[in-house]
Parts: sequence; C-alpha cells; structure tokens
Amino acid sequence: MPLYVYYGGYGFYGYPLWEWILLIASLVIAVAAQINVSATFSRYQKESNASGLTGAMAARQILDANGLQHVPIEMVEGKLSDHYDPRANVIRLSREVYFSNSVAAVGVAAHETGHAIQYQVGYTPIKIRAAIIPATRIGSALAFPLVILGVIFSAFSFLVPLGILLFTAVVLFQLVTLPVEFNASSRALKVLRERQMLSPQELKGAGKVLHAAAMTYVAALITAIFNLLRLLAIASRNRN
Repeated sequence: MPLYVYYGGYGFYGYPLWEWILLIASLVIAVAAQINVSATFSRYQKESNASGLTGAMAARQILDANGLQHVPIEMVEGKLSDHYDPRANVIRLSREVYFSNSVAAVGVAAHETGHAIQYQVGYTPIKIRAAIIPATRIGSALAFPLVILGVIFSAFSFLVPLGILLFTAVVLFQLVTLPVEFNASSRALKVLRERQMLSPQELKGAGKVLHAAAMTYVAALITAIFNLLRLLAIASRNRN
C-alpha cells in the first residue's frame, strides 16, 4: 500500500513505504559506517607502536621491500584522505597518518601500499575497477537526472532505461571495490606481521581500523543497491 506524502497542500507524490524504508536505511547505514571508522581510527591513533615507525616510514619500507622504490609518498591535507593514485603512481597520506607513529597510522599507510602492490602484480579486480571508473562517474552524476527527465517528458522516455543502465555501473563499481579493499587490507596485515613492524597486539588494533574502513565500502555498496532499486521502482511506475 503506497505511503502518500503531501507537499504544501498542492497535490501529492505517492511512494511505497518500502522505498522510504530503503532511503532511511541507506542513510543510517552510511552514517553509522562513517562514525564507526572515525571512532576506531581515533582510538588507535592514540596508541603509539613500539617500533616508532611513522605511517610514511612504514609505507616506504613496504614499497621498497616489494620493488616499488620508484613510488613516492606525499603528504596531503584532509582527515582520512589517504589513497593511492594509480595515474600519478604515488601514495598520498594525510598529515595525521604521514607523521604519526600510531598503530592506526601504520595500518592505514600499509593498506595504501597494498593498492600499489595490487597494480604491480596485476590484481584482476583492481583492473576491472579502473576500467569502469569513467562509466561510474557518469552514472553517479547523470543517472537520477536522466530517469527524472524520462519520467516527466514522455518524448524522452528512453532516458529512463539509459539512466538505470548507467547507475548499474555504479553498483558494479561498488561491488568490485570490496575485494580490492579487503585484499589490500589483507596484504597490509600480512606484511606488517611478517616484517614484525607491529607487535601481535598492535596488529589487532590495526586490523580493527582496517576492518572499520572496509565496512564503509560495504555500506556504499548497500546504498548503491538501494538506489538502484528505487530507480527500478520509478521506471516501473512510469510504465504503469
């Protein structure tokens, strides 16, 4: 049974209750994941590792040990803005990771080296993700506007399936991101353990930080699936 929402007394828009549930659930999941990763990072950012390694030092050691001496490490501003840029072939670490010798900083830095190693060894999921990035950017920006235009103007109804197709690329991107991120974390923890860069107890803390970060990608996938279902529902109502 549709849940009807009145707007200012001028007509109404009818949305099934399940669509509102999906919308609210996706927002709750996304916010909860972000709060969790921030809280977990903050907790282990306060714990210094016994080796005294900073995030930048740990990343440099791991890269050099894997034949990636040519990959530079740069410091960038922004909280949790750490990433590996495959186009520039550079690892960028946030200030709080680059200079910090915390358990969290070393874990995050090692994770980013995991992405550089993935490109070096030709890890298949990261190749797929890189290939669909252009379609994903277009889908993220245009999918909903195209569907709405197709619904409003019958002459442009062909835009509805086009928008859905573009957003499907977004879902695929989020799906293939999961093995990429989990694999990078697995590589990070393995090298930290094998090279004894962190103690067993410190490794547990780093693992918790990386797990919390991975959950944000799970949340992103769930949100993308929910949004795709909403687009399909809009298309279905338009046909009817």
